[in-house]
Amino acid sequence: MPQQHLDRLTSIDASFLHQEGPASHMHIGGVLLFEGPAPAFADYLDHVRGRLHLVPRYRQKLATPPLETGRPLWVDDPSFNLEYHVRHTALPTPGSEEQLFLLVSRIASQPLDRSKPLWESWLVEGLHDGRFALIFKTHHSLVDGVSGVDLATVLFDMAREPEPPSPDLEPWRPHPEPSPAELVLAGARGMVTTTAALATRALMAATRPGTTLGLLRDAAEGIGEIVWAGLNPAPETPLNVEIGPHRRYAVVRQQLADYKEVKTALGGTVNDVVLTVVSGALANWLHTRGIRTAGMEMRALVPVSVRTESHRGSLGNQLTVMRGPLPLYIQDPVARLRYVRQAMNGLKESKQAVGAATLAAVNNLAPPTLLAQASRLNFSTRLFNLLVTNIPGPQLPLYVLGRKLEDVFPLAFLPKDHALAIAIMSYNGGLDYGLLGDYDALPDIDVIADGIAASLEELLQAARGKQPRSKGAPLAEAVPRTKPAPQARDTPGSAPRSSNGVPRPILPKARSRPSRGPAADMRAKRERGSRPARKRPD
Repeated sequence: MPQQHLDRLTSIDASFLHQEGPASHMHIGGVLLFEGPAPAFADYLDHVRGRLHLVPRYRQKLATPPLETGRPLWVDDPSFNLEYHVRHTALPTPGSEEQLFLLVSRIASQPLDRSKPLWESWLVEGLHDGRFALIFKTHHSLVDGVSGVDLATVLFDMAREPEPPSPDLEPWRPHPEPSPAELVLAGARGMVTTTAALATRALMAATRPGTTLGLLRDAAEGIGEIVWAGLNPAPETPLNVEIGPHRRYAVVRQQLADYKEVKTALGGTVNDVVLTVVSGALANWLHTRGIRTAGMEMRALVPVSVRTESHRGSLGNQLTVMRGPLPLYIQDPVARLRYVRQAMNGLKESKQAVGAATLAAVNNLAPPTLLAQASRLNFSTRLFNLLVTNIPGPQLPLYVLGRKLEDVFPLAFLPKDHALAIAIMSYNGGLDYGLLGDYDALPDIDVIADGIAASLEELLQAARGKQPRSKGAPLAEAVPRTKPAPQARDTPGSAPRSSNGVPRPILPKARSRPSRGPAADMRAKRERGSRPARKRPD
């Protein structure tokens, strides 16, 4: 669908605006590393200028109807200035990757200006090995991760020689700023269009009662599963604390072939292996903080794209979410993968995604005040502990102005009271992690990054039939590293102790949980399997 002046935001797009606050920035992006040398900044500006007509939304800004009578709209920005959005900088000597990712942290800590089109691009020179980087930052209301991959065709070429700009390209002529009355009218048109679409679907449903009843049953079951997930909250962890506006950023380079080797040998999908690796890394991280993981199962918010070929090239979000398990209590990596695989298969067969899509459709008719409340519930700490998103990228080399793209590190976002988000992207045989953390809550974010590499190595050893590490060995010891990983203060699975030998209280204190229901039954079964049965008194 073409991107037009006075397009109305969908409820999902608007929800990311409502979620944004002083400490919760709702932009996403990536860090792209290229072989050198860097192009001249003027050449890069001309390259972007020559492709920008393919994405009109990048020249549009937000406009809100008077008195918030409807959702915001996209309108042309008559004062659009490309030099404001595309920026040029260089790293100081020695130009290490550590300095680059520190710059990324600072850029991620700054919100986008809502009075202008919601994106930025940085050309970064000065890396010690002659390479250069591009940093992209785009508001989530403008684009989702999968749509962002589609938009790579705008700036990237599949050959070293770039496509020449179209000779008949006309200068961009923005529409004039809409008046308040025009904004109200455009919002009303959007509401009428949405209502008409729902009415058309209702009429079509009436002609197929058998199919319709099945769809309604699936939707009802899906909504019920979402409600049940809310009644069985995610555990309290050090990741779910009040966060500030400042960020830390760490990366992990890995190979997609290793993940495929694990899934082929041990079963599951690449995404199952990713969740298993993240589970092992988080368990190791908690051990280094002296926190036991016995019986702990974190919950990850896993975005699932529902973008189809009909949506290809369009901006905006085509997403739903599932809440995937992260079984930190399972020490054996093969057993952990088996559990994740079975749980994710159950989620795919469940109606959770259908329920989420149904709620999103209902939200399309909701006024802005109700939509704001609904969006806050979607990102509640009751539902998940952290965001884990795996974005499939192109498996062929891409180029910008003849320079080959070597690495793509994705950049996610932190909702309120969530101190960690992990984004993963595959590209040209690689699989790169980008870890975004709150600056104050995660000074040890590198421990999680080290744990990801060690956790994958455990699975690779199991897939290749090698002897796994001893059951009580700290995870960080699984891979020799040039920089020693912090040692666990307590043996995993044992009670942490203070200097005088007295057991320390474990923080954070767990909230009370329901004593009935599937989650309670699962916890009871898990506890029975993890400790010897007690002899009942006579």
